[in-house]
Amino acid sequence: MLNIIAIADDDALVGHIEPAADVDLLLSLGDLYDVTLEKAIDIYAPEYVAAVRGNHCVRGAFPVPTIDLHLQNIHRCGLSLGGFAGSWQYKRLGNHMYTQEQVHALLEDFTAVDIFIAHNSPRGIHERDSLHHQGFDAFLDYIDRVQPAFFLHGHQHCNKVSYRGNTCIMGVYGERYFQI
Repeated sequence: MLNIIAIADDDALVGHIEPAADVDLLLSLGDLYDVTLEKAIDIYAPEYVAAVRGNHCVRGAFPVPTIDLHLQNIHRCGLSLGGFAGSWQYKRLGNHMYTQEQVHALLEDFTAVDIFIAHNSPRGIHERDSLHHQGFDAFLDYIDRVQPAFFLHGHQHCNKVSYRGNTCIMGVYGERYFQI
């Protein structure tokens, strides 16, 4: 059994979980300061750390030993992981923001993974509003095409679980501990 902690969006809510066992994966879903990610790494001492940036994040490399999963595919703990940074482009300027068309093009041939992490949610799932927090249509297409076991996202400030086909879609706000 793998022990996983996902963190997102609220720095003050990170670092309060007492996992049942050693943490195998720490997954950061964006809109956190790098110092918060480093704090979580220190507290949970995960075997592996992977992350994507959110729309309120700076550009630049993550702190070591974090793996940037934006448009990447890696294998850890017997699972394949992939990810996508940022949110819908609701304003002209900013980091890690994309149009619906850009995300479609970037994910069109993205390989199948077991766990997909993203800052934004799929369109129509866990959305707070259709302006600043609009999800991506391409995420729905990706889920329908490859059926990852898990799709984790931040951005919507919710801790909700939904399903689309066989995919468990988890919204994370603060932190969430789960086992697979």
